[in-house]
Amino acid sequence: MAQEPILEAQDLHAWYGSSHVLHGVDIGIKRGETLGLLGRNGMGKSTLIRTLLGHVTQREGRIQLFGQDMSRARPHEVARAGVAYVPEGRGIFPNLSVRENLLMAARKGRDGRNDWTLERVLQTFPRLQERFGNQGAQLSGGEQQMLSIGRALMTHPELIILDEATEGLAPLIVAEIWRVVAQIRTSGIATLIVDRDYRKVLAQSDRALVLQKGQVVLQGDSDQLRDSSELAAFLGV
Repeated sequence: MAQEPILEAQDLHAWYGSSHVLHGVDIGIKRGETLGLLGRNGMGKSTLIRTLLGHVTQREGRIQLFGQDMSRARPHEVARAGVAYVPEGRGIFPNLSVRENLLMAARKGRDGRNDWTLERVLQTFPRLQERFGNQGAQLSGGEQQMLSIGRALMTHPELIILDEATEGLAPLIVAEIWRVVAQIRTSGIATLIVDRDYRKVLAQSDRALVLQKGQVVLQGDSDQLRDSSELAAFLGV
């Protein structure tokens, strides 16, 4: 695995109004690395993601992408830098067809890569081929999630962020999503994963961070954390 950092962030603080949510978080992701982000509900995971993406404007600290200072970058600037986001709410366009949802996002990668073509996405998600002409609003929750991930892949990102990609889905669809996550990992795209199934996260990641009350309280190699008594205590399992 190449050691070149994609994302480096130091001493991140974030607020929603007067509520101070993140307290000095450090996070880094190297090229091709998969990082799991763990913690109980309300501990700051989604806020950290939204801060890295530029959605939270009340923030302090330093954020670098590919060595470039992005501390005050707006969301579209982060996306153009090579970061794709699969939000918890899926974020598809309900009045556009599957085809239109995918093609509107398509662009070559930072280095000109164009390997995640429409054909490849449809091969990865056969259900989307079956629903190709359907509008986003006509899809099931699982199909919408597949569409959201497929759309992200068509931007040819260097880093893809998955926020609760399996939340509320049927077990068969959950298994399908994790299969694709594994495929993304082996393709060399760096990934940041948030999911309630911490065992799956650890199985599909190289390293993991645990947040509690907006601070990193535990981090390390996923294999080492899997049986940690500290992890169980912080996650309440």
